[in-house]
Amino acid sequence: MKEQLPGITTAYYSDGSVYYRASITYNRKHISLGGFASPEEGSKAYLEASAILNGDRTDVEAYDPSMALPFHKYVSLTNLRNNGIYIKTPIYLYSNYFLYHLTPELSLKFDRDDLFFYSSHTIQQKGGYLFICHYGSQYGILSRYGIHPFAVADKDYIFVNGDNTDYRYENIKVINQYMGVHEETKKGHILYTASIHVRGNYILGHYDNEIDAAIAYNKAVDVLHKKGSEKNYIKNYIVGMSSEDYHARYEQITISDRMSL
Repeated sequence: MKEQLPGITTAYYSDGSVYYRASITYNRKHISLGGFASPEEGSKAYLEASAILNGDRTDVEAYDPSMALPFHKYVSLTNLRNNGIYIKTPIYLYSNYFLYHLTPELSLKFDRDDLFFYSSHTIQQKGGYLFICHYGSQYGILSRYGIHPFAVADKDYIFVNGDNTDYRYENIKVINQYMGVHEETKKGHILYTASIHVRGNYILGHYDNEIDAAIAYNKAVDVLHKKGSEKNYIKNYIVGMSSEDYHARYEQITISDRMSL
């Protein structure tokens, strides 16, 4: 009878095919290491996990791509070994911040205030878009800073220290918080330009404050929908403005009568 390799159990997919679960227990905590196609790979991952948890202090940079242990588990176990806390997502804790490791080459820096959120939400990446899934919907991580979905870096917001992987609140400055609005300086006077994309970017007008420009954008969206546009424009929500005040400003604000729809 073939001897059972350590750290694995046999499991079955819904179609009846077999795979091998690897797991480890550390300080009375049972930790799943993932599923593997062969018992040898699963047991190798178990032995690697055991070496991390029971060996000398290690760090995330010591990860070897040839390891059977998935990278995100390596980060979690390394953090458990060194900081005494097991976090399911690939987070490594420091005194005033934490790193969320997307890959061995890429990590994002966050304030400790965000630890609870990111310990229960997995950051995903599609192209350059970073997002989490919550109750079946996708949310860009920039939305936590009040940055709208189609915001442009260095135009609508900036990373103060120039590091676009540093998501600490002090490092992100929002320049334009509303859709279709950007700030301009003309002859020494600050104006807010409202524009909307209709077969190209179309200027709606220039306004003395960003709230009027944001409402102008909303008004243009309403016009487009009345004319039959099916595009899913995201309208601006004006924080702190009552419905009565909003509708009063809405009626007073004008947009370009040259808008071609």
